[in-house]
Amino acid sequence: MANIKSAKKRILTSAKRAERNKSIKSSVKTAVKKVHAAIEAGDMAAAKSTLVAAETALCKAATKGVLHKNNASRKVSRLSKAVSDMK
Repeated sequence: MANIKSAKKRILTSAKRAERNKSIKSSVKTAVKKVHAAIEAGDMAAAKSTLVAAETALCKAATKGVLHKNNASRKVSRLSKAVSDMK
């Protein structure tokens, strides 16, 4: 454990941020999995509605700095393509 006050505060702050980032990443992964599950099931309506939710989650994660904006954009693009290729 750190002895200096600023180091103690940094440990607490980084732990709090890591926990929040972990939560956001988990929700993003869940949203993406739901889109993939809808695609696998062949349910176009469910795929479109879950795609909107996943896109929102990815954009929010990028805005908060949890994901890089290009990473989020790439994931949205690939999901959108997968949904649009469903036939």
